[in-house]
Amino acid sequence: MELKDLYGNSADRDVFSKRIEQLIAEFERVTGEKPESFFSSSGRAEICGNHTDHNHGKVIVSAISCDILAAVMKRDDGIISVHSAGFPSFSLNIDELEVCKEEYGKSVALTRGVVKAIKDRGYKVGGFTAVTESTIFRGAGVSSSAAFELLISEILNQLYLGGVLSKVDKAIISQFAEDVYFGKPCGLLDQSGISLGGMNEIDFENPASPQIESLNAPAGYTLVITNTGGSHAALTEHYAAIKSEMKEVAQFFGKSVLREVPYEQFFGSISELRKKVSERAILRAFHFYEENERVDKAAAALRTGNTKEFLSAISASGISSLNSLQNCFVPGSSEQPVVLAIHMSERLIKDGAVRIHGGGFAGTILAYLADVEVQNYVKEMSKVFGAENVFTASVRKLGATQLNIEELLR
Repeated sequence: MELKDLYGNSADRDVFSKRIEQLIAEFERVTGEKPESFFSSSGRAEICGNHTDHNHGKVIVSAISCDILAAVMKRDDGIISVHSAGFPSFSLNIDELEVCKEEYGKSVALTRGVVKAIKDRGYKVGGFTAVTESTIFRGAGVSSSAAFELLISEILNQLYLGGVLSKVDKAIISQFAEDVYFGKPCGLLDQSGISLGGMNEIDFENPASPQIESLNAPAGYTLVITNTGGSHAALTEHYAAIKSEMKEVAQFFGKSVLREVPYEQFFGSISELRKKVSERAILRAFHFYEENERVDKAAAALRTGNTKEFLSAISASGISSLNSLQNCFVPGSSEQPVVLAIHMSERLIKDGAVRIHGGGFAGTILAYLADVEVQNYVKEMSKVFGAENVFTASVRKLGATQLNIEELLR
């Protein structure tokens, strides 16, 4: 393991060393003892495949070079205690695992859900104390909740299970925690991207055993994520509507998800569909089918080194999200920072692509652009959205993992 496996081109030994020193000092302040082990779990970038995973579709997702670091000590009293910089500390008993609606949206709910999912698989786990700090951009849609879930999953996996859980196991466990305990319906994209590490094409036709193919990111290009503003807190109903409307279309054909309905059957039934579901639902179904094709095209382009075709697929994904999926602004609102940021980007970027990033409606956009354009792009976007809201990122090779600090700092 090397630092570049965690932080890519942005790996900096001195910066990492300082983070670890501060983390150890905080752990000693909180517990009066030294940590026994260290863990890291990253953010993720959705490259292509917007809102397809929950209907068993295809995605391209990448772990990226921002992370949660955790200093950890095992304990034998069945208590998990977590202290995170900038967040309230919490503790829970691993035998008290009922869903608590008052915990929706909180880290304690994610932890409780992870423990429940692992124990339901027949494994025995125990307690630990963790002190964490994070460089995952807050509010930037790079899935800090999934990063936290995978962190807890991997800590328990290493401390108590001997590493028996696979990367896919940990992703499924983490998704359960977010869906059932955190109260946020989601597919498997976020958790899979973080758990797997690197850049991958994932086919969720069978979510319990997704098909995964590793991809190489295009050389000479950088990810830039811009947080355009707006909270995701009041948007759950809009995210849920995308999933439910796609499933309404599937249910018209007697199926549970769109992946079970052949495109030709869907297209040939539009006149009848209009009598049963909204036209928005039909457009969102179109997006699902066409987005799956774009994922395949983008992945094939990366395999053959055709960066131009890859970027073209990313741009087409963004257009479809705007016009068919309709998740680039909140319905009925005149505030449209995401659309503004996309429109600006289309005029700034000469060699690259831009699209909505993640759930949508508010929040972030993703640009994939030539390295030579990054400095000017960041400068111009920072003028409008603030320098603190424009982030560059590298692809991270490793998923959520235990760290060998001596090896990394050697």
